Parts: sequence; C-alpha cells; structure tokens
Amino acid sequence: MHSVFKHVALSPVRAAIAARQPSVVRSLATVTPATTTSRNHRVVVIGNGSAGVAVSHQLLRKGHFHQDDIAVIDPGTWHHYQPGWTLVGGGLNDKQSFKRPMKELVEPRIRLYDHHVAAIHPEDNCLSLGTGDRIHYDQLVIAPGIRVDYGSIKGLTEAMDNPDSLVASIYSYEHCDKVFRNIQRLERGSAIFTQPSGLVKCAGAPQKIMWLALDHWRRAGLYNNDSKKSAIETIFATGLPTMFGVPKYSAKLNELREERRVTGLFEHNLIAIDGNIATFDRPEGQQPVKQHFDFLHVAPRNVPHSFIEESGLGNEAGFVDVDQHSLQHKTFKNIWSLGDAASLPTSKTVAAITSQAPILTQNLLLGLEGKEPQSEYDGYTSCPLLTGDKKVLLAEFKYGGVPKETFKSWFGIDQGAPRRAFYHLKKDFFPWVYDRYHVKGQWGGPKGWIN
Repeated sequence: MHSVFKHVALSPVRAAIAARQPSVVRSLATVTPATTTSRNHRVVVIGNGSAGVAVSHQLLRKGHFHQDDIAVIDPGTWHHYQPGWTLVGGGLNDKQSFKRPMKELVEPRIRLYDHHVAAIHPEDNCLSLGTGDRIHYDQLVIAPGIRVDYGSIKGLTEAMDNPDSLVASIYSYEHCDKVFRNIQRLERGSAIFTQPSGLVKCAGAPQKIMWLALDHWRRAGLYNNDSKKSAIETIFATGLPTMFGVPKYSAKLNELREERRVTGLFEHNLIAIDGNIATFDRPEGQQPVKQHFDFLHVAPRNVPHSFIEESGLGNEAGFVDVDQHSLQHKTFKNIWSLGDAASLPTSKTVAAITSQAPILTQNLLLGLEGKEPQSEYDGYTSCPLLTGDKKVLLAEFKYGGVPKETFKSWFGIDQGAPRRAFYHLKKDFFPWVYDRYHVKGQWGGPKGWIN
C-alpha cells in the first residue's frame, strides 16, 4: 500500500458487478481541491474501507444529514475486497474482480477528501491532512484499518518482489496471484505456510490458503495423506500455540491437520528469509529454528497506523482505545472506532464489521443528540475457513471465544464441521452481498438487510 493507511475495502465477483442497477451512480462524489483551508462537518470518517464505507452510508441513510454534513477521508485510488485475495491465491478467481475505483463508493452527498491524515487533534475536535488543511468535526469515526508490516520479517520484501522466488503472500494485492503461480510450480519438496504470533487480519486466512494448496496438489497427484506416497511435505508454522483461537474450531482444524499429515510447528514465529531458508523465533529464550523450503507462504504481522498513537488516541498496542461494547473512545466521547483499527478484543474480519457498523451508527446518532450510547456489541465475528474439497468451516463466535452460530440457531446445524453449502457462501454470496449492499450501508451481517 502506498497510502499512509491501508484500506480493507471490498468488491465482488464480476457477475455481481454486472448485476448492479445502472441507475445507481456513485462516481459523482465531491472531491476537495488541494488548497490549505479549514472545513467543518458534523461527522468525519477516516477511511473508506469496509468499515468506513459501511458507517458513512448507514449514517446517510438515516435521513438526518444534508449535503457535506458527512465527510470521508481516504487517499486510496482503489477499494479492495481483501477476503477475495484468498480465493485468488487458491486459483478460484482473478484479483481484478475484487477491486473498484474508490470514488465510485462515495455517495455524492458525502464530501470526499482524497488525502492522508497527518494528525488528529482531539482536544480541538479537528484533524490535519497531509495538505495542511484542517478538518473540524462534531463526531469522528476512525476506521483506517491496519498496516501489513512486511519489514518485520527480514528479507521478505525482496523475496516477494522477485518474480522467480518461491515466496508470496495473499496479504498483498500485488502478490496474491503469485501465490497460485507458486502453488502450480511446486512439484516436489517442502511447502511452509506461516502465521505470526501477533494480530493479523482474518486469523484463519494463513491456513485457508494452505488447505486450498493441498487441494490443488492432491488433484495433481502430488500430495497424499500417506507421507510415503506424497511428493510434497507440508508444514504449518504458527507463532500461536494452537490452530485457531476458538477451542471448538481449533480442535476440528487440528484434527484435519493430523488427518492430512501436515506438520504443525507451534510457537514458531517467522523472523527472516534467506534464499530457501526460513528462520523462526522461539519463546522463552529457545534457539531460533531454521527450515528449508521449496515453497513459502507468508502471513506478516499487522500493526496499527502511527497517527493514532501519535494523536494520543491509542491503547498500549496503538489501536484506537474504545469501549468494547459501545465502540466509543474511552476518553473523547465524540470519537468512535470499528474494524481493524479498533482495540476490540475480537478477530479482525469484515464479518465483525457488519455487526459493529449498525451499533456504532446508532450510538453516534445518540451522541449527536448529547445522549449516552445504548446499543452494545458482543464481539461477534465470523471466519469462513476454506478447508479444501469445496468445503468451508464457518466459524462464528463472540467475545471470549464463545461460538455464536447463525445456522445452528436457525436450523440446528452444528458449524463445527466443514460443509459444501458454506463454501458457496464464502466464494459467491459474501462477495456479492458486500458489493451490492454492504458498501451502500444496507447489510447487517447475521441480522440481514438494513432498511
């Protein structure tokens, strides 16, 4: 990413794009010229990714705002559907299907500043842009996402940029298609898939791509559950002590790992790449471990944007310090946050945002009236874990790693097992509903459509 903050926004499969009604025009958003000035808005939203685009449009749909009452700040040219990058890495779609021009996703009644945020001044209810402009707000929503820290792994950037290297990552638009090219190139040897010990967007993604790769190699006759008959050895090296953070789903995923003869290297955190050698840090003073590889998929750690901490709005880890239920900042009551940038103790996924956005919208409107927040977020998130064989384990849970399964409550279906129907939710329905409804403020996740 070339902007000061990253965008997690999303776009759909082309079939869904073709189905969009031509009467919906989103390319007329007002863009401010690059002049040094001061402007005022009732609500300012930092970021037009999956979190920011949902909140700005849900607010606008409430009917309480006039032209330019709401402003969005985002310097990005493209709006990406990042969950689709896993599908690209697995050879199930092309990456161009998952991006749209950023300005298409801003309603004409919303003021768009296509510049980066230099600093937030919460005591003065304003922020500074990189142009020097000062933007004043009554209420502020901070939703810039988080950054992928490629520099945290020595040698990673150079390896990814080398088109002939054996290293790639679905966490990069530029390189997610290289993942599948490398999967296709590998005919024999050791394949390593990594996951960092720190926070990462969609904690299931580092192993989703592994299961898709195994599926491809199995169909090609290169991979077999019997290690003596398999040309490819697969290793899952994670900085975490388990396969997944929720015990119910972790148990099933570990069962799949053992059944498919995937070696698990737990509490192994990738710190360096040198040629065909990966070096992993170990806890409690243990010696680093070096592993040879013939294929390496890397999930780098993710970090918050520096302007949050520099503005005095972050917690110890640098994420926007909000109440985990109201999404309101703990110190500045007219500041809110959701999505990847927020300090919420739950997985950072688009599914979490679909639950957070309506709650933040309602509480912010109360804030404009001088009232206390009422709606409460319970930590709901979801992770559709592609497990190969056109199946998905649909993990849904709330704070504390407690399962909160939509289809179990509706139909009595236990979501602890991979299912074909959930595969089509991940591959087809979720990109479609995101593009057609989420970006317009009309999708509430497990609660369905928003009027």
